[in-house]
Amino acid sequence: MKTVRVVAAIIRNGNLIFATQRGYGEFKDGWEFPGGKIEEGETPENALIREIWEELDTKIDVGEKIMCIEYDYPNFHLSMECFWAEIISGNLILKEHKAAKWLSRNELDSVEWLPADLKLIEKIKEDLGGER
Repeated sequence: MKTVRVVAAIIRNGNLIFATQRGYGEFKDGWEFPGGKIEEGETPENALIREIWEELDTKIDVGEKIMCIEYDYPNFHLSMECFWAEIISGNLILKEHKAAKWLSRNELDSVEWLPADLKLIEKIKEDLGGER
């Protein structure tokens, strides 16, 4: 099975987390964290900076790695490295996504996450603890 290596930014603003809704492809309408494929020779952190700039016209500071998710979709294996991130500059302009929301810890279950993201949601809730 083909492995697809990607990165995801969990962009945090205080106790809110930025989520995006796919506007195209096999997983259209599913919710995910912004990011994308790691190109040959790129570090995950550099790939994340590039992808967020391309997708959202925003510069980010990549923080601590949260986890690496390994997930088998029917047609490929996903290896997704997930990092905390903060906005340096930009306004999160949606260039590829259908919609976006800032979600509190208690609102994280209010959207239909893509299957690979579900384990990450639990980890984010743990990391945010009792924040509202």
